[in-house]
Amino acid sequence: MTAYPGLSADEAKVVDAVEKRLYVGGQWVDAADGRTFDVLDPSTGEKLCSVADASPADGRAALDAAVAAQPAFAKLSPRERADMLTAAYELLLERADELALLMTLEMGKPLAEARGEIVYAAEFFRHFAGEAVRIDGGYQTAPAGNARFLIAKQPVGPCLLITPWNFPMAMGTRKLGPAIAAGCTSVIKPAHQTPLSMLALMDILAEAGVPAGAVNCVTAMDAGGVMEPLIRSGLARKLSFTGSTRVGRMLLEQSAEKVLRTSLELGGNAPFIVFEDADLDEAVDGAIAAKMRNMGEACTAANRLFVHSSTIDEFGRRLAAKMSALTVGRGTEPGVKVGPLIDEAGLAKVQSLVADAVDRGATVLTGGEVAAGNGYFYPPTVLTGVPRDALMADQEIFGPVAPLTPFDTEDEVVAAANDTEWGLVAYVFTNDLRRALRVAESLETGMVGLNQGIVSNPAAPFGGVKQSGLGREGGTVGIDEFLETKYIGIALP
Repeated sequence: MTAYPGLSADEAKVVDAVEKRLYVGGQWVDAADGRTFDVLDPSTGEKLCSVADASPADGRAALDAAVAAQPAFAKLSPRERADMLTAAYELLLERADELALLMTLEMGKPLAEARGEIVYAAEFFRHFAGEAVRIDGGYQTAPAGNARFLIAKQPVGPCLLITPWNFPMAMGTRKLGPAIAAGCTSVIKPAHQTPLSMLALMDILAEAGVPAGAVNCVTAMDAGGVMEPLIRSGLARKLSFTGSTRVGRMLLEQSAEKVLRTSLELGGNAPFIVFEDADLDEAVDGAIAAKMRNMGEACTAANRLFVHSSTIDEFGRRLAAKMSALTVGRGTEPGVKVGPLIDEAGLAKVQSLVADAVDRGATVLTGGEVAAGNGYFYPPTVLTGVPRDALMADQEIFGPVAPLTPFDTEDEVVAAANDTEWGLVAYVFTNDLRRALRVAESLETGMVGLNQGIVSNPAAPFGGVKQSGLGREGGTVGIDEFLETKYIGIALP
């Protein structure tokens, strides 16, 4: 077994078990030029291992493999593809503990949360196994009666899938599930910070019976250098990307050249609204769920917490008490609820946003100071009286910081919540049913959580409006993003 300094025997074993090369055409191969890059443990900042660093030529080889495999893969029966996904679902659950440990080592989230992500990731395969056998079409009589319309659904074709570092397994299965179900081959590129989870998934898919070339995986430091030529090649027919709005805009421009079909799940600036009639305990628990999942490193994280002025002091006190009680540490340690942020840049961003808010008049109720030591740790932090011109009001914090801002009227808070270029998700806490529906319909977001702090579910459509993206993932509509609709007209003289 390879030596991994600083890791326990169990940790070294799961890292050692992962192939660290490129997965192309059903084979594990080195990068063409032999280059590698290091994967870091965010709890220490130290090297965890090295993986292959793909070149543009490697990316093209992966896409060529997907293109070559497309005709045969599309001809497989829906049941065959569904069986592959079901088998992969079962394998993910069987290996959940090992995969969770691997994820914690490369991404930082606590083990219990990592295991929860593996189960969540597996559910996408189970869900889309069902959708694979429910792809429908249509048959109807032409209005004039002299023809029939046959409506068929067909695979889009080879797809490019780009996933982020914050949910390194679930964001992959959320894309691969519908692609496989629809009969589309793919090239998937995980984030360079967290490639190991996706590499581990390649072996699981192969064991589940996914044929060579149907799914290919390239890891690379220079994501743009590898993926842009593939986007512009004309060989791929779809791009699915989860990441920042800035990068999403750039990819959309690149995709326009060949009119590539796109699904983009981009940034968020989620408002979390607590009205005066809300159950405060329920709202605080919802805020913990919406804010602290993944250490706040989620596009769905509550980013702007608007609390009615009559309850903001009590809400802030209760939230600060619960946040300060969360144990911070390496995700493998017992009892840890908050792991490190992903890297030094992420930590520096959170520090600067908090400093800016305090400079503008915000008060720190808990946290706000980085403890000495290694790793990219930031304490759970609650700020109150955060002005609406603070930088964090217009930027994703991507950290365990809850900024509270008071409001007085429904119209005022809805206007403030909608005053952003993003529109992914919003959270509303109230016991007034009419208000709940009125506000939910007024919010310019693709999703709304009513009296709950988590909305993500494989069986529900996930996605946003405005600059939070295009298209939907999950639910019954998620597979449509990977299908083309074909109309066949039949004359009946």
